[in-house]
Amino acid sequence: MIPVTDRLAIEEDEISISFIRAGGPGGQNVNKVSSAAQLRFDARHSPSLPERVRERLERIAGTKLTKDGVIVITANRFRTQEANRRDAVDRLVEMIAAAAHQPKFRVPTKPSRAAKAKRVETKVKRGSVKKLRSRRPSSED
Repeated sequence: MIPVTDRLAIEEDEISISFIRAGGPGGQNVNKVSSAAQLRFDARHSPSLPERVRERLERIAGTKLTKDGVIVITANRFRTQEANRRDAVDRLVEMIAAAAHQPKFRVPTKPSRAAKAKRVETKVKRGSVKKLRSRRPSSED
């Protein structure tokens, strides 16, 4: 079991990890060693995910989601297989945790009559101050 939140966990057999060759720095060793981890998680058919989490996860995954509903994460940040494997699993857990977080429902409100009156009153005051500044001194002054 891989814990995601206090109420949600996914089974380890739901993810498959294969190792591929990573690009980037490393000299000749990079051509011989398959250290990058490629994680695959079938989000669409996962029994561990509730329907609402699955829908949000598919939206969050974006380009990492295939047409079949499989999330593919490639981790090649580190030089060892184990570190890249942990990184890929951590990124998947982060993504699922973000999908599991239910956003607060916002109730749109309108300003009260008193708030509207106060706003207009301050605008009128500010306008009168500016009008007073722009007046030219009269010849009597």
